[in-house]
Amino acid sequence: MTASPAPGPTLRTVLPNGLDTVVVTVPDAPLAEIRLVLPYARTEPALAAVQELLAAGLGTAGVTRDRRAVADRAAGLGAEFSTVVTAEQLVLSVSVLAEGLAGALELLADLLLRPAYDHPAGPPSRSGPAPRAIPGPRTRLRRAQLRHAFGGPHPLVDDGHPTGTAEDVDLLAFHRRAVVPDGAVLLILGGQDPDRVLAAVREELAEWTGGPSGLTLPPFPRPEPTPGRLALHDPSADQALLLTAGPAVPVPDPGHTALHLAQTVLGGHATSRLTRRLRERHGLAYAVDARIRQNGAGCWLEVDCVGAVGTGDRLAEEVAAAMGELAQAGPTPEEAHRVRRYAAGFTRFALATRAEEASALAGFAASGMDLDWLTRYPDAIADVTDRHIAEAAARFLDPARTLVATLDRTPTGTRP
Repeated sequence: MTASPAPGPTLRTVLPNGLDTVVVTVPDAPLAEIRLVLPYARTEPALAAVQELLAAGLGTAGVTRDRRAVADRAAGLGAEFSTVVTAEQLVLSVSVLAEGLAGALELLADLLLRPAYDHPAGPPSRSGPAPRAIPGPRTRLRRAQLRHAFGGPHPLVDDGHPTGTAEDVDLLAFHRRAVVPDGAVLLILGGQDPDRVLAAVREELAEWTGGPSGLTLPPFPRPEPTPGRLALHDPSADQALLLTAGPAVPVPDPGHTALHLAQTVLGGHATSRLTRRLRERHGLAYAVDARIRQNGAGCWLEVDCVGAVGTGDRLAEEVAAAMGELAQAGPTPEEAHRVRRYAAGFTRFALATRAEEASALAGFAASGMDLDWLTRYPDAIADVTDRHIAEAAARFLDPARTLVATLDRTPTGTRP
């Protein structure tokens, strides 16, 4: 297998309309990748319906091209358009043959500047708002976990729901608010000369104006999680769920790498302590994971477990015990060596394709991180000693500083 060419020069500038534009050169790349990242947090419950409808329709039709014409034009360019919605962002992705990049930019501009949306199907509602959807067990646990750990009100913890109906939605008005350049990031990865690509972007998107939209997550009321034990009871639950919220530091912090390695020892890979303890030794969990979560609201260390009904209390006990042991004694030299290799290898897999690389770089740009963070991460890992990992474990994995939340069919535990 021939190695993919390494990325070349990166050109980054903020256009007069506020669009943060990044052009990454990959010599002789057969495909070009475009990523448009828009702030899209659900900060207002009344906007839930319109946000869902706009995300489903963005990039599918315009005033000058209907759905079929857009699809035909994209096919002729060798392009694929898709959208993804996260807790914070709406990402519009385009993969296109290298020679079709200029056409893809023209089509993208047409869809951004002159959109068209299908009106929601169905007869007008005469009975008021639609019935309120009941959130599933994981959503209820997630909201309770974050509410008890970080407080509220906050978009990630409030049980918000639409106050209107689909017939009340004005998609074009919301498009003018949300799909705006000020606050957005446009990343283009391809083999063409970056100055020519930037000139094409300027030409196609010069008329695109507006923003910022305000659809960004505010910080949590409390920066540090409040520890304790929270147990939710759901008679209809068919699984036991566990989520924790512990202290953590975000990527720019110098201590993040050591914490990431300590978290990986705890539950971030196939032979982690939690995997061996909960799945292999006790057979308690179907799925076990640990990760550092980071967004505009805050940063926290999370353990996520799924087990059989009735195991919620036992899962909580075993997770706390595993965290306490690692915090007290640190990892073994073998564990430290293993997670270094795993973390360094993961950075390669994360950039295995140009599509993945473009998405990662766009995410870095949108979150304020250095674009070369992931490629430099193996060097950062090499600088972390076993002592640094042990110190991070002692500081961040102490169960006395962690909220442990479960949802199970059997009522157990008490609210803090």
